[in-house]
This record gives sequence, C-alpha cells and structure tokens, in this order.
Amino acid sequence: MSELAPEALVRRLAELADSKGATGIVLLDMRGLASYTDFLAICTARNERQARAIVDEVKLRLKQEHGLLPAGVEGEGAAGWIVLDYLAAVLHVFTAAERERYRLEDLWRDAPRTDIEPAQDAVRGHLYGAAHG
Repeated sequence: MSELAPEALVRRLAELADSKGATGIVLLDMRGLASYTDFLAICTARNERQARAIVDEVKLRLKQEHGLLPAGVEGEGAAGWIVLDYLAAVLHVFTAAERERYRLEDLWRDAPRTDIEPAQDAVRGHLYGAAHG
C-alpha cells in the first residue's frame, strides 16, 4: 500500500470516476483558496444508480490499492449528490440537475481548473449507450 500525494490522489479519483462512465470531470486546485482540502474533483453521473456505482468503485479501489478510506461520506445518491472526503482531495458526484443547481465550478471560479478527457474505452461506452440506450 502506498501513500498518495494530493495531486496523485485527485487524479486517481478522476480516473476511477471515468472508469465508471462519469462525465464532465473537472479538477479544481483549492490550495490557497480553501483550508479544508487541496483539490476538488467534480463529475456528473447519468442517474443516482450510476452515482452510487462511481462512489462504490472509488471507495473499493482506493482501499485495495492504497489502504485509504474516506474521512467522510455525505449523501447516498437519493439527493443527486454524493461527496467522498479524502481530506487532501474531495470527490463530488452529481446528477446533471444537481450539478447545475450547485454550480461548484462557478463558486470556485478562481481555482485553477483541469478538465479531464474521457478515456477511449469510456468514449466507446458512451457511444454504445447512446446508440442502444
């Protein structure tokens, strides 16, 4: 089990969310702007079931790979927003309606931002889902 630097942790959160089909993945560098975390990872799930799957995957893989458990979990999908707090990095998984409602990217618009492009397999999966969904 290895320790993850904050930058590596937020990137891993994004990779795992992407692996479960999350869209609109954005990383915000909160250093100097907020005292509670170094990074925010924000993503969108198609529905509450997918949000739960993203969160379950992140929790499982970070525990298996690095022995990490979230310091806190808020929401359980029914509200359309689940938060996993790993202290140095916080993952926000929204449904589209809730992401538009809370607009965290606008709230923290001064934070340096990185938009994450989906992996090729995820692109193919989204295209398949659109064609067969």
